[in-house]
Amino acid sequence: MDQEINLQRMRSMSQMLLEMAGGNFTNRIQRTEEDDELEGLVVLMNMVAEEMKESVFHAGFINPHHSYRNLVQSTFILDEDFVIVSYNSEASILLNLTPNFLCNMLFKNLLSEESLCFWNSLEQEILQDPDYYASVQLIYIAQNKLLVPVYCTISRLMNCSKILISFVTTVVEETISKSVLITANSNDLPIVLSRPSDILMVQNVYDYILDHLDSPLPSVKELSYIFGTNDNKLKYGFKQLFRTTIYQFYINERLKKAHLLIQQTMIPLKSIATMTGFKTYPNFSKGFKKHFGYKPMDIKRRS
Repeated sequence: MDQEINLQRMRSMSQMLLEMAGGNFTNRIQRTEEDDELEGLVVLMNMVAEEMKESVFHAGFINPHHSYRNLVQSTFILDEDFVIVSYNSEASILLNLTPNFLCNMLFKNLLSEESLCFWNSLEQEILQDPDYYASVQLIYIAQNKLLVPVYCTISRLMNCSKILISFVTTVVEETISKSVLITANSNDLPIVLSRPSDILMVQNVYDYILDHLDSPLPSVKELSYIFGTNDNKLKYGFKQLFRTTIYQFYINERLKKAHLLIQQTMIPLKSIATMTGFKTYPNFSKGFKKHFGYKPMDIKRRS
């Protein structure tokens, strides 16, 4: 029995390391009552993830080959027995669950042991107060057994017995679909990328752009000269590999950088526009709204 428990703990740590290697520092590992070396490693890994997320990578994700969406709202609607009767798609994505899995489930079955004790004490308060509203931290257990700590708002809906639980978090997305991603091991390389070295060259251009977002984008001809290739191979190879143009990739990454600066600093919006390479604030605001669906001034800023 102890061996099986230890194997599960090691699987959780392995999964946590994979998440961190991919740039995701939002998960945590469930603590146990054991007092051994494995538990010491669990504590250490949770501490490292917390420090990395809060002190260095504020959005929680730093892998340049992924994209992140800030201010993604997940919502559960419970009946008076605290059974999940409805939810949005983001809730299942966050917990890595299939949507049907959540149907008619007791909400507390999604919570960690630590949060479960706290939740049990809340249930009577929620039922007794028709105007109940609170903001609390709950820790969910994802399908991969890792913990997802978030701050939730809990409230009663007007003129009915339903209970609303909502929270906002950051969701990671692949920038490239795995089904269309081309690698050096692909057997069906396009003619423009005929050798693994061609793919490595395009990848180097990708990384170069990420490292120089605060500088004007060189022309395709200039980039071709820097990386020792020709215009067509770079232009069409980049689009084949990353399913976007060099210019559009550059613009999108600058906008994501601007989003992070707005959310995590108090730098004036006009200064952020300049810092991310936009000549005028109106052009920045227009491009920002087109990309994210809301204006820069709509973001709640970190005090």
